[in-house]
Amino acid sequence: MKILVIGSGGREHALVWKIHQSPRVDKIFCAPGSAAIGELAECVAINPEQLDRLADFAEKEHIDLTVVGPELPLTLGIADLFESRHLRIFGPNQAAAQLEGSKAFTKEILRANGIPTAAFATCADAATAKRYLVRQKSPYVIKADGLAAGKGVLICATLAEAEAAIEEILVQKAFGAAGDKVVIEEYLDGEEASFMVLTDGEHVLPLASSQDHKRVFDNDQGPNTGGMGAYSPAPVVTPEVHERVLREVLTPLLDGLQRKNIRYRGLLYVGLMITKSGPKVIEFNARFGDPECQPIMMRLKSDLLPLLEATIDGKLDQVTAQWHQDPAICVVLTANGYPGAHDKGKEISGLDKLADWQQGFVFHAGTAKDNNRWLTTGGRVLGVTARGKSMAEAVTEVYRAVGEISWAGMHYRKDIARRALPHS
Repeated sequence: MKILVIGSGGREHALVWKIHQSPRVDKIFCAPGSAAIGELAECVAINPEQLDRLADFAEKEHIDLTVVGPELPLTLGIADLFESRHLRIFGPNQAAAQLEGSKAFTKEILRANGIPTAAFATCADAATAKRYLVRQKSPYVIKADGLAAGKGVLICATLAEAEAAIEEILVQKAFGAAGDKVVIEEYLDGEEASFMVLTDGEHVLPLASSQDHKRVFDNDQGPNTGGMGAYSPAPVVTPEVHERVLREVLTPLLDGLQRKNIRYRGLLYVGLMITKSGPKVIEFNARFGDPECQPIMMRLKSDLLPLLEATIDGKLDQVTAQWHQDPAICVVLTANGYPGAHDKGKEISGLDKLADWQQGFVFHAGTAKDNNRWLTTGGRVLGVTARGKSMAEAVTEVYRAVGEISWAGMHYRKDIARRALPHS
């Protein structure tokens, strides 16, 4: 098979790494890819939003399956375009991808189908938003409606902070068109978890549970980021929680989408808050989480390709996924200043010491290669990922590997998987 993976980050590196292990694969392309991905696939200089060029390339190269990594091409309708040209693609169509593309759309779907979530209001102007805020209790959760690379959610301790967030999003347009509307939500207290499933619109195949760490500093302090690390499995997703998510979230969601003539085929990421009263939906994503994808791919024993094909063909009830029992953990190494303005072009040392690392792998999220030197190019730079016989062993191993890597201003959280360790 000839495979095309779209994207260039750590998630796509992990997907290419896993797909490369399939005996059915003859050739992998990645658009645009990266220097690190180029060690496993042929990189193609086409950006994810260049839909027509991607479809032309898939036709010309007789690609058997295209796998979409990031959310932007999905919300732009890449699956619709590929399907119209009889090209096989893994990822939901544009109508289904609204679950990620618009938080307001998602909240209305949740409300209409009785799916547990935070109380909310959607506002398109600052005056209306501020009037609603005054009637709410602190802390306040303010979300830009559209795609904001994981940074459009602001948790505000005081009314003054919340009003400033409204101004920032709706008036100052800090997130551009993504902030044409805001969703103001009730603050939910509990523990977050990521529940990812493959779905063909009718059947659901759950993947291993995971938990992401979004705040930039230890002990969940500082602003939200695209993700500072993740681990799998997440002990907070007990068998009871697992069953409740399937019964109370996924079944009514897929039924509700079908009533709107929307068939969801692809990866569906359910962001959950596990509260005292049970799981509640925080968000949906229309693609693999990043960095959750990294530990999940490391734990997946099965060949990924048959699972993706069964999703496309509506045959998910005919396949199963096998998992390594060993937990896995990913620690994200970031540039100085992330998630704001950050350094670039810093030389990375120590990667050669992990070239033959048996217990894990270093996935590249924002790097480039200059001759034999690896340089930082993004905010999230590397995702150091390891397995261990227990979560405690995985934590020890991953931080040992992190200790081999350095560059000027390198930052990372030192408490990834801390909530899981008491269960280890």
